[in-house]
Amino acid sequence: MANKLRIGIIGAGSIATAHMHGFGQLQEDVILDAVTDINLELAKNRAKEFGVRRVIESSEELLQDKSIDAVVIAVPNKWHAPLAIQALQAGKHILLEKPMAINGEAAKEIRKAQKESGKIVMIPHQLRWQASALEVKKQVEDSSLGKIYYAKTTNLRRKGIPGWGSWFTQKELSGGGPLIDIGVHMLDLTLWLMGNPKPVSVYGSTYAAFGPEKKGLGSWGTPNWNGTFDVEDLATALVKMDDGSTLSLEVSWAAHKDTDDTATVQLMGTEGGALLKGNTLRFYTEKFNQPIDVDIPVLTEESERILLNKHFIECIREGKEPISSSLTGLTNNLIIDAIYESSVTGKEVLINWD
Repeated sequence: MANKLRIGIIGAGSIATAHMHGFGQLQEDVILDAVTDINLELAKNRAKEFGVRRVIESSEELLQDKSIDAVVIAVPNKWHAPLAIQALQAGKHILLEKPMAINGEAAKEIRKAQKESGKIVMIPHQLRWQASALEVKKQVEDSSLGKIYYAKTTNLRRKGIPGWGSWFTQKELSGGGPLIDIGVHMLDLTLWLMGNPKPVSVYGSTYAAFGPEKKGLGSWGTPNWNGTFDVEDLATALVKMDDGSTLSLEVSWAAHKDTDDTATVQLMGTEGGALLKGNTLRFYTEKFNQPIDVDIPVLTEESERILLNKHFIECIREGKEPISSSLTGLTNNLIIDAIYESSVTGKEVLINWD
Protein backbone atom coordinates (compact mmCIF):
# COMPACT_ATOMS: atom_id res chain seq x y z
CA MET A 1 0.00 0.00 0.00
CA ALA A 2 1.35 3.38 -1.02
CA ASN A 3 1.62 6.11 1.55
CA LYS A 4 -1.73 7.57 2.49
CA LEU A 5 -2.72 10.83 0.84
CA ARG A 6 -3.10 13.70 3.28
CA ILE A 7 -6.23 15.74 2.54
CA GLY A 8 -6.94 19.33 3.59
CA ILE A 9 -10.45 20.82 3.46
CA ILE A 10 -11.04 24.52 2.76
CA GLY A 11 -14.55 25.33 3.90
CA ALA A 12 -16.64 23.68 6.60
CA GLY A 13 -20.20 24.12 5.29
CA SER A 14 -22.69 21.49 4.21
CA ILE A 15 -20.92 20.53 0.98
CA ALA A 16 -17.60 20.20 2.79
CA THR A 17 -19.16 17.75 5.24
CA ALA A 18 -20.17 15.50 2.34
CA HIS A 19 -16.49 15.26 1.37
CA MET A 20 -15.39 14.73 4.97
CA HIS A 21 -17.87 11.88 5.26
CA GLY A 22 -16.80 10.38 1.93
CA PHE A 23 -13.06 10.48 2.56
CA GLY A 24 -13.69 9.33 6.12
CA GLN A 25 -14.86 6.01 4.65
CA LEU A 26 -11.54 5.59 2.82
CA GLN A 27 -9.06 5.65 5.68
CA GLU A 28 -6.94 2.92 4.09
CA ASP A 29 -6.03 5.44 1.38
CA VAL A 30 -6.30 8.89 2.92
CA ILE A 31 -5.87 10.90 6.09
CA LEU A 32 -8.27 13.76 6.78
CA ASP A 33 -5.41 15.95 7.91
CA ALA A 34 -6.72 19.51 8.23
CA VAL A 35 -9.70 21.81 7.85
CA THR A 36 -10.07 25.59 7.78
CA ASP A 37 -12.96 28.01 7.49
CA ILE A 38 -13.49 31.73 8.09
CA ASN A 39 -15.75 30.50 10.92
CA LEU A 40 -13.12 28.72 13.02
CA GLU A 41 -15.67 27.48 15.55
CA LEU A 42 -17.53 25.70 12.76
CA ALA A 43 -14.25 24.21 11.52
CA LYS A 44 -13.49 22.95 15.04
CA ASN A 45 -16.92 21.35 15.30
CA ARG A 46 -16.53 19.66 11.91
CA ALA A 47 -13.07 18.38 12.83
CA LYS A 48 -14.46 16.80 15.97
CA GLU A 49 -17.47 15.34 14.15
CA PHE A 50 -15.52 13.80 11.25
CA GLY A 51 -12.19 13.01 12.86
CA VAL A 52 -10.12 15.63 11.03
CA ARG A 53 -6.72 15.81 12.70
CA ARG A 54 -6.12 19.58 12.73
CA VAL A 55 -7.88 22.91 12.46
CA ILE A 56 -5.78 25.52 10.65
CA GLU A 57 -6.53 29.21 11.04
CA SER A 58 -6.39 30.27 7.38
CA SER A 59 -6.47 28.86 3.85
CA GLU A 60 -3.07 30.46 3.19
CA GLU A 61 -1.52 28.55 6.08
CA LEU A 62 -3.18 25.30 5.01
CA LEU A 63 -1.97 25.64 1.42
CA GLN A 64 1.60 26.33 2.52
CA ASP A 65 1.65 23.16 4.65
CA LYS A 66 3.98 20.84 2.72
CA SER A 67 2.63 17.71 4.39
CA ILE A 68 -0.77 18.12 2.67
CA ASP A 69 -0.99 16.41 -0.73
CA ALA A 70 -4.44 17.47 -1.92
CA VAL A 71 -7.18 19.90 -0.98
CA VAL A 72 -10.94 20.04 -1.25
CA ILE A 73 -12.19 23.54 -2.03
CA ALA A 74 -15.78 23.96 -0.83
CA VAL A 75 -16.40 27.71 -0.49
CA PRO A 76 -18.68 30.25 -2.24
CA ASN A 77 -18.13 30.41 -6.00
CA LYS A 78 -16.35 33.78 -6.03
CA TRP A 79 -13.33 32.28 -4.28
CA HIS A 80 -13.03 29.06 -6.31
CA ALA A 81 -10.50 30.41 -8.79
CA PRO A 82 -8.32 32.42 -6.37
CA LEU A 83 -8.01 29.47 -3.97
CA ALA A 84 -7.56 26.90 -6.76
CA ILE A 85 -4.76 28.92 -8.34
CA GLN A 86 -3.05 29.35 -4.95
CA ALA A 87 -3.38 25.63 -4.29
CA LEU A 88 -1.90 24.67 -7.66
CA GLN A 89 0.98 27.08 -7.19
CA ALA A 90 1.57 25.44 -3.81
CA GLY A 91 1.78 22.02 -5.49
CA LYS A 92 -1.56 20.59 -4.34
CA HIS A 93 -3.98 18.38 -6.22
CA ILE A 94 -7.52 19.78 -6.06
CA LEU A 95 -11.05 18.48 -5.70
CA LEU A 96 -12.84 21.72 -6.61
CA GLU A 97 -16.55 22.08 -5.93
CA LYS A 98 -18.86 23.03 -8.79
CA PRO A 99 -19.04 25.30 -10.62
CA MET A 100 -15.32 25.23 -11.34
CA ALA A 101 -15.29 29.04 -11.33
CA ILE A 102 -17.65 32.00 -11.14
CA ASN A 103 -17.29 32.49 -14.91
CA GLY A 104 -15.41 31.27 -17.96
CA GLU A 105 -12.51 33.71 -17.70
CA ALA A 106 -11.77 32.59 -14.13
CA ALA A 107 -12.03 28.94 -15.26
CA LYS A 108 -9.43 29.61 -17.97
CA GLU A 109 -7.08 31.00 -15.32
CA ILE A 110 -7.44 27.77 -13.33
CA ARG A 111 -6.66 25.74 -16.46
CA LYS A 112 -3.54 27.82 -17.06
CA ALA A 113 -2.34 27.33 -13.48
CA GLN A 114 -3.03 23.60 -13.71
CA LYS A 115 -0.97 23.20 -16.87
CA GLU A 116 1.93 24.99 -15.21
CA SER A 117 1.67 22.86 -12.06
CA GLY A 118 1.04 19.41 -13.58
CA LYS A 119 -1.39 18.64 -10.75
CA ILE A 120 -4.84 16.99 -10.82
CA VAL A 121 -7.98 19.15 -10.84
CA MET A 122 -11.27 17.30 -10.53
CA ILE A 123 -14.80 18.72 -10.31
CA PRO A 124 -16.93 16.44 -8.05
CA HIS A 125 -20.10 16.13 -10.14
CA GLN A 126 -21.64 13.33 -8.09
CA LEU A 127 -24.53 12.71 -10.53
CA ARG A 128 -22.06 11.03 -12.90
CA TRP A 129 -21.45 8.41 -10.25
CA GLN A 130 -25.06 7.39 -9.63
CA ALA A 131 -25.61 3.75 -10.61
CA SER A 132 -28.34 4.73 -13.07
CA ALA A 133 -26.07 7.23 -14.83
CA LEU A 134 -23.23 4.69 -15.05
CA GLU A 135 -25.60 2.21 -16.69
CA VAL A 136 -26.74 4.76 -19.28
CA LYS A 137 -23.11 5.65 -20.01
CA LYS A 138 -22.33 1.96 -20.54
CA GLN A 139 -25.19 1.61 -23.04
CA VAL A 140 -24.11 4.77 -24.88
CA GLU A 141 -20.52 3.52 -25.15
CA ASP A 142 -21.83 0.14 -26.40
CA SER A 143 -23.66 2.07 -29.18
CA SER A 144 -27.04 0.75 -27.99
CA LEU A 145 -28.58 4.18 -28.62
CA GLY A 146 -26.75 4.87 -31.88
CA LYS A 147 -25.92 8.51 -32.54
CA ILE A 148 -27.45 10.79 -29.91
CA TYR A 149 -28.82 13.81 -31.73
CA TYR A 150 -31.05 15.38 -29.07
CA ALA A 151 -31.05 15.50 -25.28
CA LYS A 152 -33.34 17.23 -22.80
CA THR A 153 -32.44 17.77 -19.17
CA THR A 154 -34.49 19.33 -16.39
CA ASN A 155 -34.27 19.97 -12.67
CA LEU A 156 -37.27 22.06 -11.71
CA ARG A 157 -37.90 22.95 -8.10
CA ARG A 158 -41.28 24.38 -7.17
CA LYS A 159 -40.24 26.04 -3.92
CA GLY A 160 -36.51 25.82 -3.36
CA ILE A 161 -34.70 29.17 -3.33
CA PRO A 162 -31.71 28.60 -1.01
CA GLY A 163 -30.64 31.05 1.70
CA TRP A 164 -32.44 34.18 0.46
CA GLY A 165 -30.09 37.14 0.76
CA SER A 166 -27.02 34.96 1.43
CA TRP A 167 -24.16 34.38 -1.04
CA PHE A 168 -26.42 31.99 -2.96
CA THR A 169 -28.61 34.86 -4.20
CA GLN A 170 -25.93 37.53 -4.76
CA LYS A 171 -24.49 37.47 -8.27
CA GLU A 172 -21.17 38.97 -7.18
CA LEU A 173 -20.55 35.99 -4.90
CA SER A 174 -22.35 33.14 -6.69
CA GLY A 175 -22.24 34.09 -10.37
CA GLY A 176 -25.96 33.42 -10.76
CA GLY A 177 -28.96 31.45 -9.53
CA PRO A 178 -30.21 27.95 -10.36
CA LEU A 179 -28.39 27.93 -13.70
CA ILE A 180 -24.94 27.99 -12.09
CA ASP A 181 -26.12 26.13 -8.95
CA ILE A 182 -28.03 23.09 -10.23
CA GLY A 183 -27.97 23.72 -13.99
CA VAL A 184 -24.24 23.10 -14.00
CA HIS A 185 -24.89 19.55 -12.72
CA MET A 186 -27.44 18.88 -15.45
CA LEU A 187 -25.24 20.27 -18.21
CA ASP A 188 -22.28 18.25 -16.99
CA LEU A 189 -24.18 14.97 -16.71
CA THR A 190 -25.96 15.32 -20.04
CA LEU A 191 -22.88 16.32 -22.03
CA TRP A 192 -21.01 13.36 -20.54
CA LEU A 193 -23.80 10.93 -21.43
CA MET A 194 -23.92 12.37 -24.97
CA GLY A 195 -20.23 11.55 -25.40
CA ASN A 196 -18.82 15.03 -24.66
CA PRO A 197 -19.62 16.81 -27.94
CA LYS A 198 -18.18 20.32 -28.20
CA PRO A 199 -20.75 23.10 -27.57
CA VAL A 200 -20.59 25.88 -30.18
CA SER A 201 -23.61 28.15 -29.57
CA VAL A 202 -26.39 28.90 -27.11
CA TYR A 203 -29.80 30.53 -27.09
CA GLY A 204 -31.17 31.06 -23.59
CA SER A 205 -33.43 33.01 -21.27
CA THR A 206 -33.46 33.58 -17.52
CA TYR A 207 -36.24 34.90 -15.27
CA ALA A 208 -36.61 36.22 -11.72
CA ALA A 209 -40.30 35.88 -10.90
CA PHE A 210 -40.12 34.70 -7.28
CA GLY A 211 -36.89 35.77 -5.59
CA PRO A 212 -37.38 39.56 -5.73
CA GLU A 213 -40.73 39.09 -3.96
CA LYS A 214 -39.21 36.74 -1.35
CA LYS A 215 -41.44 33.93 -2.60
CA GLY A 216 -40.54 30.34 -3.48
CA LEU A 217 -38.18 29.99 -0.52
CA GLY A 218 -36.70 26.60 0.28
CA SER A 219 -35.17 25.08 3.40
CA TRP A 220 -31.53 24.96 2.19
CA GLY A 221 -29.10 27.61 3.44
CA THR A 222 -29.45 30.37 6.03
CA PRO A 223 -31.41 33.45 4.93
CA ASN A 224 -30.12 36.98 5.38
CA TRP A 225 -33.12 39.29 5.19
CA ASN A 226 -30.78 42.29 4.99
CA GLY A 227 -29.14 40.78 1.92
CA THR A 228 -30.11 40.91 -1.75
CA PHE A 229 -31.53 38.76 -4.53
CA ASP A 230 -30.13 39.78 -7.92
CA VAL A 231 -29.97 36.40 -9.70
CA GLU A 232 -32.49 34.36 -11.71
CA ASP A 233 -34.87 31.75 -10.30
CA LEU A 234 -35.49 29.95 -13.63
CA ALA A 235 -33.31 29.40 -16.68
CA THR A 236 -33.90 27.72 -20.00
CA ALA A 237 -31.55 27.19 -22.93
CA LEU A 238 -30.85 25.39 -26.18
CA VAL A 239 -27.21 24.39 -26.74
CA LYS A 240 -25.93 23.44 -30.21
CA MET A 241 -22.93 21.11 -30.62
CA ASP A 242 -20.25 20.85 -33.29
CA ASP A 243 -21.64 17.46 -34.39
CA GLY A 244 -25.13 18.90 -35.01
CA SER A 245 -26.69 17.53 -31.82
CA THR A 246 -28.74 19.72 -29.49
CA LEU A 247 -29.24 19.90 -25.73
CA SER A 248 -32.30 21.50 -24.12
CA LEU A 249 -32.01 22.68 -20.50
CA GLU A 250 -34.62 23.78 -17.94
CA VAL A 251 -33.78 24.48 -14.30
CA SER A 252 -35.48 26.42 -11.53
CA TRP A 253 -35.32 27.18 -7.85
CA ALA A 254 -39.00 28.13 -7.93
CA ALA A 255 -41.83 27.73 -10.44
CA HIS A 256 -45.59 27.27 -10.52
CA LYS A 257 -45.27 23.69 -11.75
CA ASP A 258 -46.18 20.19 -10.65
CA THR A 259 -42.71 18.81 -10.00
CA ASP A 260 -41.02 16.34 -7.68
CA ASP A 261 -37.68 18.18 -7.91
CA THR A 262 -36.01 15.14 -9.50
CA ALA A 263 -33.09 15.61 -11.89
CA THR A 264 -34.03 14.17 -15.29
CA VAL A 265 -32.14 13.43 -18.51
CA GLN A 266 -33.70 12.21 -21.75
CA LEU A 267 -31.49 11.01 -24.59
CA MET A 268 -32.74 10.43 -28.14
CA GLY A 269 -30.58 8.44 -30.51
CA THR A 270 -30.87 6.82 -33.91
CA GLU A 271 -31.08 3.30 -32.43
CA GLY A 272 -32.71 3.98 -29.07
CA GLY A 273 -33.50 6.42 -26.32
CA ALA A 274 -33.08 6.62 -22.56
CA LEU A 275 -34.87 8.26 -19.66
CA LEU A 276 -32.84 8.81 -16.50
CA LYS A 277 -34.88 10.21 -13.62
CA GLY A 278 -33.18 9.88 -10.26
CA ASN A 279 -32.65 6.14 -9.84
CA THR A 280 -35.35 5.30 -12.41
CA LEU A 281 -33.99 4.09 -15.73
CA ARG A 282 -35.88 3.25 -18.90
CA PHE A 283 -34.66 2.51 -22.43
CA TYR A 284 -36.68 2.86 -25.64
CA THR A 285 -36.12 1.12 -28.97
CA GLU A 286 -37.97 -0.59 -31.81
CA LYS A 287 -38.03 -4.25 -32.89
CA PHE A 288 -40.19 -6.01 -35.49
CA ASN A 289 -41.69 -2.61 -36.34
CA GLN A 290 -42.98 -2.31 -32.76
CA PRO A 291 -41.91 0.16 -30.03
CA ILE A 292 -40.27 -1.51 -27.04
CA ASP A 293 -39.77 -0.01 -23.57
CA VAL A 294 -37.35 -1.65 -21.14
CA ASP A 295 -37.12 -0.73 -17.45
CA ILE A 296 -33.69 -1.52 -16.01
CA PRO A 297 -33.39 -2.21 -12.27
CA VAL A 298 -30.47 -0.29 -10.79
CA LEU A 299 -28.50 -1.80 -7.92
CA THR A 300 -26.48 0.68 -5.87
CA GLU A 301 -23.43 -0.95 -4.29
CA GLU A 302 -21.57 2.20 -3.23
CA SER A 303 -22.69 5.79 -2.87
CA GLU A 304 -21.79 8.20 -5.64
CA ARG A 305 -19.75 10.28 -3.19
CA ILE A 306 -17.56 7.32 -2.26
CA LEU A 307 -17.06 6.43 -5.92
CA LEU A 308 -16.01 9.95 -6.90
CA ASN A 309 -13.65 10.17 -3.90
CA LYS A 310 -12.10 6.86 -4.97
CA HIS A 311 -11.70 8.17 -8.53
CA PHE A 312 -9.92 11.30 -7.25
CA ILE A 313 -7.50 9.15 -5.26
CA GLU A 314 -6.93 6.86 -8.24
CA CYS A 315 -6.19 9.79 -10.56
CA ILE A 316 -3.57 11.14 -8.14
CA ARG A 317 -1.97 7.72 -7.65
CA GLU A 318 -1.87 6.91 -11.39
CA GLY A 319 -1.40 10.43 -12.76
CA LYS A 320 -4.43 10.20 -15.02
CA GLU A 321 -7.08 12.68 -16.10
CA PRO A 322 -10.32 12.63 -14.05
CA ILE A 323 -13.50 11.97 -16.00
CA SER A 324 -14.80 15.32 -14.65
CA SER A 325 -11.62 17.21 -15.47
CA SER A 326 -10.90 20.92 -15.51
CA LEU A 327 -11.75 20.92 -19.24
CA THR A 328 -15.28 19.74 -18.45
CA GLY A 329 -15.50 22.42 -15.76
CA LEU A 330 -14.43 25.08 -18.26
CA THR A 331 -16.96 23.78 -20.80
CA ASN A 332 -19.77 24.14 -18.27
CA ASN A 333 -18.67 27.65 -17.33
CA LEU A 334 -18.52 28.78 -20.97
CA ILE A 335 -22.03 27.46 -21.66
CA ILE A 336 -23.40 29.20 -18.56
CA ASP A 337 -21.72 32.49 -19.53
CA ALA A 338 -23.28 32.24 -22.99
CA ILE A 339 -26.76 31.54 -21.57
CA TYR A 340 -26.58 34.62 -19.35
CA GLU A 341 -25.35 36.73 -22.28
CA SER A 342 -28.08 35.40 -24.58
CA SER A 343 -30.72 36.19 -21.98
CA VAL A 344 -29.54 39.83 -21.94
CA THR A 345 -29.13 40.27 -25.70
CA GLY A 346 -32.04 38.12 -26.83
CA LYS A 347 -29.76 36.60 -29.47
CA GLU A 348 -27.85 33.39 -30.12
CA VAL A 349 -24.37 33.55 -28.59
CA LEU A 350 -21.31 31.77 -29.99
CA ILE A 351 -19.25 30.10 -27.27
CA ASN A 352 -15.87 31.74 -26.78
CA TRP A 353 -13.19 29.04 -26.58
CA ASP A 354 -10.27 31.46 -27.12
